[in-house]
Amino acid sequence: MTSGAPPPEPDENSAGPSRDKELSAGERHELDELRHRLSALESGGPRAAARHHWLRSTGSALLILLASLLSLLAVVSVWANSIVRDTDRYVATVGPLARNPDVQKAITNRVTSAVLAQVDVEKMVKELQQVADQQGVPPKAAKLIDNLDGPIESGLKSLVGATVERVVSSDAFDRVWVNANRSAHSALDKALTGEADGAVSVKDGQVAIDVGPIVAQVKDRLVSAGFQPAALIPTVHTEFVVFASKDIGKIKWYMRVLEIVGSWLPVIAVLIAAGGVYLAVHRRRALIWAALGVFAAMLLLGITLSLLRTVYLDHLPAGVSDAAAGAVYDSLVKFLRAGVRALGALALVTAIGAFLSGPSRVAVLVRTGCRKGIGALRDVAVSAGLRLGAVGRFVHRYKRWIGGVTLAVAAIVLFTWNYPTTAVVVWTVVIVLAAFAIREFLDTGDDTGGGTGDDGGGGSGGAAPMPSA
Repeated sequence: MTSGAPPPEPDENSAGPSRDKELSAGERHELDELRHRLSALESGGPRAAARHHWLRSTGSALLILLASLLSLLAVVSVWANSIVRDTDRYVATVGPLARNPDVQKAITNRVTSAVLAQVDVEKMVKELQQVADQQGVPPKAAKLIDNLDGPIESGLKSLVGATVERVVSSDAFDRVWVNANRSAHSALDKALTGEADGAVSVKDGQVAIDVGPIVAQVKDRLVSAGFQPAALIPTVHTEFVVFASKDIGKIKWYMRVLEIVGSWLPVIAVLIAAGGVYLAVHRRRALIWAALGVFAAMLLLGITLSLLRTVYLDHLPAGVSDAAAGAVYDSLVKFLRAGVRALGALALVTAIGAFLSGPSRVAVLVRTGCRKGIGALRDVAVSAGLRLGAVGRFVHRYKRWIGGVTLAVAAIVLFTWNYPTTAVVVWTVVIVLAAFAIREFLDTGDDTGGGTGDDGGGGSGGAAPMPSA
């Protein structure tokens, strides 16, 4: 053929076998093995990966949910455990009750009734009548003595009430109240377990405080004021009921269990939450959800405490002061509420921090703005003569380690603090942010003008590219 057309290309299907024939038997076997594996991966790989992804996500979600619920129980258990075992904590809980006006008023009424119950007004009137007969009092005057029951009783009530009020509102009563509770700091334990007798006891589903020592003080004051019949008042053990419920048995059992596991629940909750975050496919998102779960648990516990207060007041027996009982409840749960607020604040801060460390547009803008602002401040300081030198190079080289150590120290401080409050959490966050700002200020970058970002990209004021969560 003389045509200038190019020769036809060989058919690929016909070329395949000839090329395979050029391979050795071992090479053909290896090629078939690779084709088989590739086919298996293309057919079953995505489904297996999806199944693995689903299992990890489900397991992570369940662990985070469990950790959130355990965080709620952990706060309650730590509170119960501290009230029972820590004398200073217990005194700080019940001490302010001595200065609460509602409690003072309720104790005044209770002690006044107890003292008057020991004074026999009818006997006093008969003694007056006998004296009148012996002295030869005129009949009209003797008849007036017969009608003195009411005025004498009213006068006694006024005298005893005023005396009790002075005793209860005095600094001496405040000291007696605090010292008595300090010497019997296991009173709440007895109230919750029903063990032995003490300043606080549980009888017939009631939590009651023995105010007998106050009666003794009132007796001495009445005698000192010239009311000699008060000397005949015997030793009185009267109780001031602050809680009454038919479910007190269940509450005692729950509190006893929480007391036993109180030292371990926080650690268990943290470990389970860490396991949920580690198991997650997107760990930063899992950390955010874990923190928000704890925050939601604290919000739920705070609402529950408010609802329980209403239930508690509704179940008080007749004659018990609602205002005084409410003051006692508020005092007992004061530190529990403080713990709820502190842990809720810490969880919210953790969620915000995890979000701002992510790749979202808002997070990148915030980090970029902070870095540029600190970088501008550093440039001004350098222009004014500040020389960071080796310090700047050291901070740049170990920037990640410095950040990790800062966060670790903050976590250790919060975890080992006996009773962290919201103020402790806020100040810890402020100090951590200040430490990160100082770290960024000292980071002058490498000698060749490289970036100072955590991930090694960008200039001194730029934001380093962040990997997806």
